[in-house]
Amino acid sequence: MTNGRTNPPTLEEVAAFAGVGRGTVSRVINKAPGVKAATRLAVERAITQLGYVPNHAARALAGSRTDAVALVITETERRFFAEPFFSEIVHAVGAGLAETEIQLLLTLVRTQKERQRFVQYARAGRVDGVLMVSVHGDDPLPDMLAELELPTVLSGRRSGDESVSYVDSDNVGGARSAVRHLVDTGRRAIATVTGPPDMYVAQCRLRGYQEEIRKAFGEVEPSWIARGDFTEESGRRATARLLELHPELDAVFAASDIMAAGALHTLRAAGRRVPEDVAVVGFDDSPLAQHTDPQLTTVRQPVEEMGRAMARVLLEDIENPSAAWRHVILRTKLVRRASA
Repeated sequence: MTNGRTNPPTLEEVAAFAGVGRGTVSRVINKAPGVKAATRLAVERAITQLGYVPNHAARALAGSRTDAVALVITETERRFFAEPFFSEIVHAVGAGLAETEIQLLLTLVRTQKERQRFVQYARAGRVDGVLMVSVHGDDPLPDMLAELELPTVLSGRRSGDESVSYVDSDNVGGARSAVRHLVDTGRRAIATVTGPPDMYVAQCRLRGYQEEIRKAFGEVEPSWIARGDFTEESGRRATARLLELHPELDAVFAASDIMAAGALHTLRAAGRRVPEDVAVVGFDDSPLAQHTDPQLTTVRQPVEEMGRAMARVLLEDIENPSAAWRHVILRTKLVRRASA
């Protein structure tokens, strides 16, 4: 470079220079499809003008395989230990790796400092690949790992145009089936409790709700949508708000089983019978769904299959790192129980 700087340009600087996100830069560098020609040209020009050199040698510096992969959870300890989904996915990934000699390392990455520390750990070649669970929309870690050319597979995805390999469920279709069931059983005042708005999984489940409500009733009134964060307490608070706004409420679709359990608690405290007065449907079909009172009607996402698929895709990426990223979407299924 000619500006007198000694540090090499970073991926973030290339992205800023080209006016795009760092994920787009990663897709251009890795020759992934789906990037507009003009955008690709702008990124290539930025790379040339800044003198950016992709870190193609990062993996080679590590030498031979470590026979270890990291499972990264980007949530707090409280959520990790409280929500059945996380223990199920850890078990499923472990089962997917059981026939190999690969060691599974579990780590929580919740802050920028922890993210940087993990990147340095990965850059040192201490793992052959990374599995990530519960990724939020603004999380740069998948792109940082892609820059290192480290095989990475996400559980879920950050957006509809995710480039990194992922395994996901049909969240839109699952939500639609839940709301369709409520409509078909005569419910007419149907609310929803959503997950965090910065998570694509929550956006998809909300979209499924909205699509089916529009199909049945012609419009979606925003006051019937209450924000949660995939915790039981948020399910309680959101349902309480919905009851205040809409005493005529006769059904709740919660975007997770644990929020549905919170909804059941609030409804019971308000003297509403489930399902006679208000029907409740969750999402996940976690073990919790069979232990609520009444047992929870819910949308099953195949967590066991998801975990095994994540392990399988990661192993394939490790064996053939130059192959195209893999995108896998698994089917969901409505499980009918007593709550609806």
